[in-house]
Amino acid sequence: MEESSGRKSSRKGDKDPFCVLHKLPSGDTPYVRAKHAQLVEKDPEVAIVLFWKAINAGDRVDSALKDMAIVMKQLDRTEEAIEAIKSFRSLCSKHAQESLDNVLIDLYKKCGRIDEQIDLLKQKLRLIYQGEAFNGKPTKTARSHGKKFQVSIKQETSRILGNLGWAYMQKSNYMAAEVVYKKAQMIDPDANKACNLALCLIKQARNSEAHSILNEVLQGNIPGSEDCKAQNRAQELMLEVEPRWLPPSTKMKIARFDLEDDLIDGLEKLLNEWAPSRTKRLPIFEEISSYRNQVAC
Repeated sequence: MEESSGRKSSRKGDKDPFCVLHKLPSGDTPYVRAKHAQLVEKDPEVAIVLFWKAINAGDRVDSALKDMAIVMKQLDRTEEAIEAIKSFRSLCSKHAQESLDNVLIDLYKKCGRIDEQIDLLKQKLRLIYQGEAFNGKPTKTARSHGKKFQVSIKQETSRILGNLGWAYMQKSNYMAAEVVYKKAQMIDPDANKACNLALCLIKQARNSEAHSILNEVLQGNIPGSEDCKAQNRAQELMLEVEPRWLPPSTKMKIARFDLEDDLIDGLEKLLNEWAPSRTKRLPIFEEISSYRNQVAC
């Protein structure tokens, strides 16, 4: 018996060498044909049609919906991908919702729907501090460029905070971005987020603080500092800081803070669990309270 691709099927229970080579599922279902069109024939339009057929047939809906959205994103059909996930994610298992959220965040970012991106990132943070992320486990298996690796809840929290900080920067809300970047650095520091934090401080005319952080990157004191991209970016930002190294202005326009109390308290609780010896509320949150009082007045 021959499959539709013309290849002879292997004995029952054996892995088809062609499928193994191209990292394809075996069989002749709509989802398998969609993956073949995507990865072997390199025909994304046909792949999307077949992914739709798989979804409608109930064939590996979790994977079909996510893979279809990713292919749509590659074709700049981002809005269509967003609507597809929103409309059909109810057909997917509970286990698939987290990965669908991750795809949705990327789609929001690509098409500039920053407010929705921020809302979804906050929702993911709430799931973490409520103990519902990773199905309550401390780690999960992730995949990148075909390789599997373990991600801890701390790493995931820092990653989400970094994405949230970047989203706030796109809205020029540098105070909120500064807070979440500082928390991300407390959990799982890296040079890229350090540079973003320095940029937030530069935008608030706090050049001496930015200079100090960039110095740490250039001296290799932050994980990831050895990367040439991190070094180059830190040097570029340092050139921006040094000519304007003046005392910070005493009059600073207060932006809408946009971080809810429950989110701040939940993250603070996580930090206390991960660093039990830390008993005091972070100084940055005392600053936030002060800013809120000023805004209220």
